[in-house]
Amino acid sequence: MIRWIVTDLDGTLVGRDLAMVPASRQALRRFRAAGGEVVIATGRMERSARRYYDELGLDGATILYNGARTVNLATGEVLRARHLPVDAWKALLDLFGALPEGVHPVVFCGGEALAVHDVAGLRDYARRDGIALRDPGGWAALPPGEITKCMLIGDPFPAPDIPGTVTVRSEATYLEVLPEGASKGSALRELAAARGVPLEEIAAVGDNPNDIDMITTAGLGVAVGDGHPEVRKAADVVVGACSEGAVAEVVALALAHFEKMS
Repeated sequence: MIRWIVTDLDGTLVGRDLAMVPASRQALRRFRAAGGEVVIATGRMERSARRYYDELGLDGATILYNGARTVNLATGEVLRARHLPVDAWKALLDLFGALPEGVHPVVFCGGEALAVHDVAGLRDYARRDGIALRDPGGWAALPPGEITKCMLIGDPFPAPDIPGTVTVRSEATYLEVLPEGASKGSALRELAAARGVPLEEIAAVGDNPNDIDMITTAGLGVAVGDGHPEVRKAADVVVGACSEGAVAEVVALALAHFEKMS
């Protein structure tokens, strides 16, 4: 029996036009009407994920910042929070001065997305996520122990090896530096344990390498058909493309389980 469907947003539930794929949206609503629960798990921040949460009519937990925070967006209650260690933040500040040309950081702190550069790549990122980037007036102005994550946006380059952090690629040009122990999978394990839901009764679906820990954690791990090859290799099941209603296929699998149990 599948009680939860945990879904990534971009490239999984949400298409290139930044809209939720209609077939997948309607299928998730049917799943909820049948008694299932839907959990969004995304690299996005609160403000960016909220439109999709509201569109689905959700009222429970959402995994944000690739697992660094879990928040009930309906109430604002923070269920899980991880921050970069102070020494890791200092190491990132040193790295910022040595980034390759065309790579720029976005830092998340206190529910805001912050950037000190005004360049096309960062403007495109902000437009895609539906957020505003604020200039903090220099990185030194930020409280060192309250940084949720850092994104390095631009042409791919080797991930930095900074103690106390993990790195994931959420898109080809998005390298995310997260607090050690922060991942969609770890956040899912903690949330499921708190709610008393066995992992084997959870289906999780995603398309990029930052989803691998989540789909291997869930009892049924699903890869989007046009997703990253590493994700498809790690999954139990590969469904169709995002635009073809990948999540709707996951719902069909889950509802089949419900029907067998009824």
